[in-house]
Amino acid sequence: MRGISRSSLAEVTRRLDTNVLASADAAQHALSLGGELFEVVTLLGGEHTLRRWLADQANSSEDKTALIGRILEGKVSPSTVIVVSDVVAQPWSTARDMQDALERMAVYATVASVEGGRLDELEDELFRFQRIVVAEPDLRAALTRDGVDHSHRRSLVENLLSGKVNAATSALVAQAVTNPRGRTLEQALDNFGQLVAERAQRYIAVVRTAHALSEDRQERLRALLSRKYGRDIHLNIEVAPEILGGLSIQVGDEVIDGTIAGRIAEVQRRLAG
Repeated sequence: MRGISRSSLAEVTRRLDTNVLASADAAQHALSLGGELFEVVTLLGGEHTLRRWLADQANSSEDKTALIGRILEGKVSPSTVIVVSDVVAQPWSTARDMQDALERMAVYATVASVEGGRLDELEDELFRFQRIVVAEPDLRAALTRDGVDHSHRRSLVENLLSGKVNAATSALVAQAVTNPRGRTLEQALDNFGQLVAERAQRYIAVVRTAHALSEDRQERLRALLSRKYGRDIHLNIEVAPEILGGLSIQVGDEVIDGTIAGRIAEVQRRLAG
């Protein structure tokens, strides 16, 4: 986000932390809060007129929050009404930015249900499920097939993940499956993973290697990347024998390709040129 939307996002994040998640029992209810916020994201996705009206800066913040109150009162928790009201009361460059901000608040609330030390586990579980989706075309087709009811997709996710992953992981995967918002399933999962990392105040490095890395090599690589980017790094490691040797590392939009396959491809491009 840029400009006014960026400032508004910072404000609604601050208000979520101080007005909602700061209470002693916030973690106990955070997963439910995240689920209700995701439901509002889905609602706004299907109600184009409402979404545009709420994002229109010509309409007053008071009118927007009053309307949201009437729509949501009695259907969701008071905390959910507070968060949604805070979001719609802020100015946004586009309706998409407003909806993105609300989705982000839903992810942040879901993450708040996880004890700090288990955020690594949440990030790893999201990444592993994303890799499984890539490797299993039949599973991907079952989760993304057009015309399949959302409740059926959600049930499929629950059957796949129940008892095997953190409840927050299951909730985020279910949301990515049922409401990817124009993204592919893989893109939706990657977006949620990036938001989890952002909440933990670190970056994600996707590392492709021909062979599994020892714990010692992982720690050295993590320390090297942390110094390079000035922030803690979480490693998502994918073993890919086809790269032959070396490492490919992606942090955000930056790719460091030190693989043998990459060097061979570069030589071939030069010869062809």
